[in-house]
Amino acid sequence: MDSSAMIAIAAAIAIAVSTIGPSMAQGKTAAAAMESIARQPEAANNIRSTLIIALALIEALTIYGLLIAFMLISRI
Repeated sequence: MDSSAMIAIAAAIAIAVSTIGPSMAQGKTAAAAMESIARQPEAANNIRSTLIIALALIEALTIYGLLIAFMLISRI
């Protein structure tokens, strides 16, 4: 196996790993927020704004993985 094939496989693994973790975290975060809103509907605005900030920070992890994959692909 030559080096370009190994780099391509590494880029694919980087994308896979960097999307699995944040997607699980986003699901758990959204579920917890919906449960919190169901328990305290009067706090929905505060919970929603905190949820959006948390989801944006979690999504940044996926973007970092995508960036690393692009850097690896540029070496081919």
